[in-house]
Amino acid sequence: MPIFKSKLHQMTMEFPTDYWNDSCSEEELKYAIQHGAVGATSNPTIVHTVLKQELHLWKHRIFTLIKDNPAWSESEITWKLIEEMAMHGANLLIPVYENYKGKKGRLSIQTNPSFYRNTDAITEQAIHFSNLAPNMIVKTPVTRAGIKAIEEATYQGVSINATVSFTVPQAIAVAEAVERGLNRRSAEGKSIAEMAPVCTIMVGRTDDWMKVLAKRDGIDVDPSYLDWAGIACMKRAYQIYCQRGYRARLLVAAYRHLGHWAEFIGGELIVSLPYEWQLKANDSEIAVYERMSHPVDLKIIESMCEKIPDFRRAYDEDGMTVDEFDDYGATVRTLRGFIASAHDLIGEVRNFMLPNPDVKNRETVKV
Repeated sequence: MPIFKSKLHQMTMEFPTDYWNDSCSEEELKYAIQHGAVGATSNPTIVHTVLKQELHLWKHRIFTLIKDNPAWSESEITWKLIEEMAMHGANLLIPVYENYKGKKGRLSIQTNPSFYRNTDAITEQAIHFSNLAPNMIVKTPVTRAGIKAIEEATYQGVSINATVSFTVPQAIAVAEAVERGLNRRSAEGKSIAEMAPVCTIMVGRTDDWMKVLAKRDGIDVDPSYLDWAGIACMKRAYQIYCQRGYRARLLVAAYRHLGHWAEFIGGELIVSLPYEWQLKANDSEIAVYERMSHPVDLKIIESMCEKIPDFRRAYDEDGMTVDEFDDYGATVRTLRGFIASAHDLIGEVRNFMLPNPDVKNRETVKV
């Protein structure tokens, strides 16, 4: 009888379902690796949270960056800090990366969310980030400009992790863009052997948007159904990926309840759990068995399709065109949040560069 350290460890040992740590925190990532995690991720919100949690690890480095780069703006200092925090996390995953020959053991670093309309800016930053460490995977937004960047960055050899993604049409557009990029690269004799593209569906944010719509528009729908919106979209996308043989892997993100983990056990995909949800999963009474093939109750899907047009757009394969991605409610809400988090992080760095003179005993940079 095999001995498992935890439920997440059992999942990774018995099924092809991979588990990532949804953070670049050193302490959290070490825990995750011990329990079978083979990847990690970051974004401006995560980096800001980690900085506050692990300031003791980064305070001196921030002051050093400020002192050594006297002409740099607060934005330049901030993005250099983001890079270094990602590189630090990526280094912890190098043994996994080497063991799986590049297919696992990567850390996601997110392109500047304010670039969501600029294909060239996304692509250029993606290539730069990809070169920071051998095991970087780069988050690119699933917007109109982002889809073009995904193809081009893939062609340039970047392993991408598509983010700001909530729907089946977005997942398909990502997979097709990745296929075009990989095919162009192969046609020129360039290696794709160690590339490991990923497409995220932020299932909890899909649910969030349905709940906002139900409340805002007074939609009479069973409230319990709304917790299945993201699960339904992910299972539909997974089925299509398997049928078509897409080379990108799907990743589940944005947890709101443990069904966002349990319902995907057994799938050949990635569940990327924040540390608190890892603890909840491991401490839960949920049995670890295959559920990926279990369909969402048809009456739930039919009810939401009938009553919530934006669920139908999210669930149907042809529910949206690429040109419609930018205006989808979950996209707008998430971009606003990511951009705000990036500004908040810059504000945190500003407090190191320009500490409040009204406060006594403040730390300053000695130049």
